[in-house]
Amino acid sequence: MKNLLLLFLVFCTTISFAQDSYIQCGKIIDTKTGKVLINKTIIVSNKTIQAIQDGFTNPTNPEDKIIDLKTKTVMPGWIDMHVHLEEETSPTKYIDEFTLNDADIAFNSIGFAKSTLMAGFTTVRDLGGSGINVSLRNAINQGKVVGPRILTAEKALASTGGHADPTNGYRKDLMGNPGPKEGVVNSLDDAREAVRQRYKNGADWIKITATGGVLSVAKSGSNPQFTQEEVEAIVSTAKDYGMQVAAHAHGDEGMQRAIRGGVKTIEHGTEMSDATMDLMIKYNAYYIPTLSAGSYVAEKALITNYYPAIVVPKALAIGPKIKATFAKAYKKGVPIGFGTDAAVFPHGDNAKEFIYMKEAGMPVMKAIQAATIVNAKILEMDTQIGALEPGYLADIVATNGDPTEDINTVTNVIFVMKEGVVYKQ
Repeated sequence: MKNLLLLFLVFCTTISFAQDSYIQCGKIIDTKTGKVLINKTIIVSNKTIQAIQDGFTNPTNPEDKIIDLKTKTVMPGWIDMHVHLEEETSPTKYIDEFTLNDADIAFNSIGFAKSTLMAGFTTVRDLGGSGINVSLRNAINQGKVVGPRILTAEKALASTGGHADPTNGYRKDLMGNPGPKEGVVNSLDDAREAVRQRYKNGADWIKITATGGVLSVAKSGSNPQFTQEEVEAIVSTAKDYGMQVAAHAHGDEGMQRAIRGGVKTIEHGTEMSDATMDLMIKYNAYYIPTLSAGSYVAEKALITNYYPAIVVPKALAIGPKIKATFAKAYKKGVPIGFGTDAAVFPHGDNAKEFIYMKEAGMPVMKAIQAATIVNAKILEMDTQIGALEPGYLADIVATNGDPTEDINTVTNVIFVMKEGVVYKQ
């Protein structure tokens, strides 16, 4: 009996139970060539794309399955370079930090992550939270919850009173004196320690708030908030630990310090001058415009008590400027990625960014490439994601219509696959 059991176990280990998927696509957006291809079949095995064949191929193995997207437009999963998965806009947001426990934030983040994936975004860069974003990334990677692939900056870095100082707006007895452990930097030593703490905490990227911001409870939305030397110390330390730096920046001077200091991406870039655009081209820094956030805050600032009084004038002044800056930067040739600042607006509405980019003058194919091959390059994952090619991870989304003909179809994703697993069909 023991011998029979042993033979059965050996036999089972020799059988492959893998099921391949044959995705029959009416149209495919080839992000590398910028062309729309007709009638193709993508063959997916395990987590990766094995082949792309002309016509509608049927499997010969009865174990394999056909996914019929013959009337749909198929493209690589989108990449959003600027989200905050721990929170979401609400009139109670500024009170929530005093009433929500970490467990509450964690449970909320699960829903936000799922909404993001269902909207077609298979990879995101989370640019700052309390650190729960690291645990969310790990839980998704381990298959415990559903969501996009996350690269996270953990807690953003600020100077005292700066945009990411976690105690802004608190009464004095609650402010305390946060330092590098909490992501607050006031010297070169602080800068290095704060980066190393983020590494210790599990960050993939570093984010600095190079200028004031719109939604922080502080007066200025655009003043520079790091010295040139502090930026350089942060970037060089991050490099030692295998990380790159993203810089939140609305004001021009703070942007220039960040670019000269070696940051990889400028987020928002609202008041970017021609000189700063030239600097970005020179240093090969990428602009992540977050048009969705600018549009949303300008709209909500008109609603009484939606934001604290100190926030409203900043939202009204800065929000409407982003689209004009983006249009100018695109025409000038600034390298541009795709990012939304989801959480400033509801998670799952990320694809509206494509519409805003088109309205500001970027061709739809260029916008799709920004959200795929360009972002993949910024993340140094351009041999894994951002394109539909053999050997790439099977991150695949589909829309009913062709976005290059009707941009509005991006807001209705009907199919999502991440690493070969179908999450929406």
